[in-house]
Amino acid sequence: MGEESGHLPRLRLDQLLDELQVRIDAVRGTQKRVHDLLEAVLAVGRELDLPQVLRKIVESAVVLVDAEYGALGVVEGDRLSQFLTVGVSEEESRAIGPLPSGHGILGELIRRPEPLRLREIGDHPASYGFPPHHPPMHTFLGVPIRVRDEVFGNLYLTQKRGGGEFDVEDETVLQTLAVAAGIAIENARLYQAARDRQRWMEANADIVASLLSGADEMDVLDGIVRHARTIGAADLGVIALPVDNSTDLRVMIAAGTDADDHRKLTLPREGSFMGAAMTAGKPITTVEVQKDPRVTAGPPRFNGLGPAVAVPMVTDEGARGALLLARREGAAPFTDAECVPLLGFAGQAALALQLSERRRSAEQLAVLEDRDRIARDLHDLAIQRLFATGMTLQSALRFVDHPEATERLLRAVDDQDETIKIIRSTIFGLRAKDAERRPRSLRSRAAASVERAAPGLGFTPVLRMEGLLDTDVPPPITEDAVAVLGEALSNVTRHARATTTEVSILVAGGTLTVTVTDNGVGLPANAVRSGLRNLAVRAERLGGRFEAGPGPAGGTRLLWQVPLAPTWDSP
Repeated sequence: MGEESGHLPRLRLDQLLDELQVRIDAVRGTQKRVHDLLEAVLAVGRELDLPQVLRKIVESAVVLVDAEYGALGVVEGDRLSQFLTVGVSEEESRAIGPLPSGHGILGELIRRPEPLRLREIGDHPASYGFPPHHPPMHTFLGVPIRVRDEVFGNLYLTQKRGGGEFDVEDETVLQTLAVAAGIAIENARLYQAARDRQRWMEANADIVASLLSGADEMDVLDGIVRHARTIGAADLGVIALPVDNSTDLRVMIAAGTDADDHRKLTLPREGSFMGAAMTAGKPITTVEVQKDPRVTAGPPRFNGLGPAVAVPMVTDEGARGALLLARREGAAPFTDAECVPLLGFAGQAALALQLSERRRSAEQLAVLEDRDRIARDLHDLAIQRLFATGMTLQSALRFVDHPEATERLLRAVDDQDETIKIIRSTIFGLRAKDAERRPRSLRSRAAASVERAAPGLGFTPVLRMEGLLDTDVPPPITEDAVAVLGEALSNVTRHARATTTEVSILVAGGTLTVTVTDNGVGLPANAVRSGLRNLAVRAERLGGRFEAGPGPAGGTRLLWQVPLAPTWDSP
C-alpha cells in the first residue's frame, strides 16, 4: 500500500511537469512570434522607397502567419490598381494571365474592409473561382491596410503551411502588421513627395535657364518631355500644339515607347486624350488609355500602354497645348499627388511657347523697322540729294559752251536718273517684303499707295511714318486709312498741278493722323467736294475729324485723324 501511495504523487508530478513544459513551450512560441512581429515591423519601417515597402510588407506577412502564398492589393476606387505577390513564380504568373482587378473574395475585402478568415475559399458566397493554371488555394486570411482613415489596400494570405487553418492569433498578428504597414506607407509617401518636389524644382530651374538663354523652342519642349518622363516614371511622353486656324492638334514632341507612332500626328481636339485635357482645362487620367472612350480619333498608337495622364499647357491666355504621359500596361496609375506638380510643369511648356513667339515677333519687328528706316533714309536723303544734284547739273548746262562738256553733263544727269530708279526699286523691294510678311499692315500698304501715285504725279511723294503703325492700328482702321490716302493722292494727281507732295502718317497718344500736303493751286472755291465728303464721313464714323484747307506754304493740306479705339457708328 505504501508503494502505491508513493507512485501516485510521482505520477501527478510528471503530469504537472509535462503540462508546465507545454506551457513553457507555448510561452516560448509566443515570445518568438512577438519577436518575429517586432522584427517585421522594424524591417518594414526601415524602408523609404514605396515599392520596396510594399514588397517587404507581403514578405513579412507570409513569414509571420506561416502562409504559402501572400499578396498585397492597392485599392483605387472599387478596383485593384496594383497586385504584388509572394510564393507565385514568374512562370506561374505568366500562365495565370492578367493580374486580378478585384472580383470574388478579393473584391469582398474592397467592399467590406474588415478582417476575413476562411477555412475554404470556395465555400464563401462571393467566391469567384480561379483562372486556369492557378495553384490550388483553400484556407484564407485577409486584412485591410489603412493609412490614417483611408483604405490603402488589403493583405491576402492563403494556404496555411502544414494543412491547418488560420486562427485568431494569426489574424491578430496580421492586423498588428497592417497597422505598422500603414505607418510605413505614409512615411514612404511623404519621403517620395519630398523627393519629387525637389526633382520638379530642379527640372523647373533647368527649363527656366534654357528659356533665359534663348534656347530653341523645340529644344526646350524636348527637355520638358524628358524631365516629365523621368520624374513621372512614364514610358511615353508627348507634347501636342494647336494647328493654326484650326481646332486640330499637331504632335510636336514624342519620346519613349513607340514614339514614332505619335510623332507628327495631326489629331482632332475632340476625339483625342490631349484634346480632352485642353477642353477640361485640368489634368485627366485613365487606367487603360487603349480603351478610354475619349480616344476615338487617329491610328492605333497605345499598344502595350495602360495608365496615362494628360495635362493642359496653360498660361493667362488659355491652353496652348497639352502634355501626355503614359506607362506600360499593369503599371501603377497616375495619382492626384503626381498630377498637381505635372500641371505646373506643363505651364513651363506653355511659357516656352509664349516667350518664343514674343522673341520671334520682336526680332521680326526689329527687322521690319530697320527696313523701314533704310527705305526712309534712301527716299528722304539719298533720292532728294540726287534730285538736287541733278537739277544743279541741268541748270549748269546753260553756262557750258563746249559740246563735249555738255554731253558729259547730260550723261551724268541720265546716270543719276538711273541711280534714282535703282534706289526706288530697292525701296520698293524692302517694302514689298514687308507686305509679303504682313499683307494687312498700314506701313506697307501706305508705301505701296505712294509708289502707285508716283507715275501720275511725275515724282514720288515724300512719305514719313512714325509710331507703331503695324501693331497699334487695328485692321478696320487700316482699311479706312489706306482708302483715305488713296483718295487724297488721287485728288493731288488730278487737280493740284503740284511739283511736291508730302504724306505723313503718325500714331501717337492713341490717335492715328494722316496728313497729305502739296504745293499745288489749292482748293477752288467752286470745286465739287464729293470725294472730300467721303473722307469726312469715314472720319466721323470712327469718332474722328477731317480738315481740308490751304497748306502752310500754299497749295492744299488734308488732315484725317481718328482714335485707335473708336466708338463705331453705323456706316
